[in-house]
Amino acid sequence: MISLFIWIGVCCAAFFIETPVEFYLLACGVGLVMGGVQALARSTYSKFLPETEDHASYFSFYDATEKIGIVCGTLFFGIMEITFGDIRFSVVSIAFFFVCGVILLFRVPTDSKKLA
Repeated sequence: MISLFIWIGVCCAAFFIETPVEFYLLACGVGLVMGGVQALARSTYSKFLPETEDHASYFSFYDATEKIGIVCGTLFFGIMEITFGDIRFSVVSIAFFFVCGVILLFRVPTDSKKLA
């Protein structure tokens, strides 16, 4: 959840970037959460899998949906850039997906025994 809030902040901060120093500081923020988000997503996903010996098929589905998300996210980014004519608005519009992620995560039922 924390990493999603950082991503929302990074997307909003990208709108105000004007100098190379600000860009590099923002890049440090992206680097801080980029790898961690994928690791957290995979570990959280694995905790919700049913008890089975065939986890490979579940992770194949995960990988397929990840690729679909990459295509849809890139398409959305491009459409926003064409629509608004400024890449700044495209970056801020990506924050919409992170906000949706936060909302969906709040709705996920948790079982403290299973997630511990």
